[in-house]
Amino acid sequence: MSPAGYEATGARHRLLAILKPAFGTPVNAALTVAIMWLLVTAIPALLRWGIADAVWATDDPKKCIQQDGACWAFIGAKLRLIIFGRYPYDEQWRPLLAMVIVLAALALSADWRQWRRRGWGRFLIGLWAAAIAAAGILMAGGVAGLDRVEIDRWSGLPLTVMLSVFGIFLALVLSVLLALGRQSELPVIRWLSIAYIELIRGVPLISILFMAALMLPIILPSGFEISKILRAQAAFVMFFAAYMAEVLRGGLQAIPRGQYEAAEAIGLTYREATFKVILPQVFRLTIPSLVNVFIAAFKDTSLVVIISMHDLMGTTNAAISDPAWSGVYIEAYAFTAMIYFFFCGGISWYSQKLERHLKTGRRP
Repeated sequence: MSPAGYEATGARHRLLAILKPAFGTPVNAALTVAIMWLLVTAIPALLRWGIADAVWATDDPKKCIQQDGACWAFIGAKLRLIIFGRYPYDEQWRPLLAMVIVLAALALSADWRQWRRRGWGRFLIGLWAAAIAAAGILMAGGVAGLDRVEIDRWSGLPLTVMLSVFGIFLALVLSVLLALGRQSELPVIRWLSIAYIELIRGVPLISILFMAALMLPIILPSGFEISKILRAQAAFVMFFAAYMAEVLRGGLQAIPRGQYEAAEAIGLTYREATFKVILPQVFRLTIPSLVNVFIAAFKDTSLVVIISMHDLMGTTNAAISDPAWSGVYIEAYAFTAMIYFFFCGGISWYSQKLERHLKTGRRP
């Protein structure tokens, strides 16, 4: 066979390999045709609504509302309200900078090439201490010539990012202790861990948020106050720590007994065996399940609206309540959905890269 014939045969085999999953069985063929028909029908209409007939900028809201296409001018008019909410307009550079600092610290912490370097742990502790202090000073003000901003006015995307990032980190630390406590041979520690996990998992997050927002101030001594944001943060940590603990317990049960015996055989203490041998394997096994909890935690920050806090979804709802833009809401929710997709997709993408790195032991 000539080289051209070999190339044609190879191309034919590659085409069959692509088409076989889609048309290999009658059911697959029917589903493929139905999906293609939906795409052919929906995509042109969506492009026409979102791009061709859309209004991108206008000074007259009524003109925008009366058009058949999307009213993206609404996003331009309400962008700062959606992103920063009730934070003072002239000071909105501060939450923007605070959010950038937190995300930059998160990105540096996610660099797995540095994890095994000596002194990296101490560097991360200092990095996060500086990031938290800088973000707190920027958001609250009252020092360095910054005007003081009440915590109740923190809202929008910065509030969502801070609640989720700090909540996930603290919940993960607590979940490790709970998972180890549930596996402990000491009955008191084991039963306390079991009681905590089962109690928290048995009630919805909304109930815990209500307790933190309404009941905790009643329980606390007179004159002792905790801000609403800190109470909401504590509720998130308590709730998601219980779920992460069960994920980690599944990972602990998947570790062969021989790993524990080998650690004992080389003279490692319980602490050394746990943190140097067992937990690294547990985290590698439970990455997909932990990421599910991380994404759920990021999205569930929208529930703080029930205790009169305005995260990204709360500020979006505030933006569409403007009577001048009555009837415009699809564009606002689409824009907010893209922000959620960006963050959740980033978490998922990083977890897949990390999972491949841990399986292969080299940089992907």
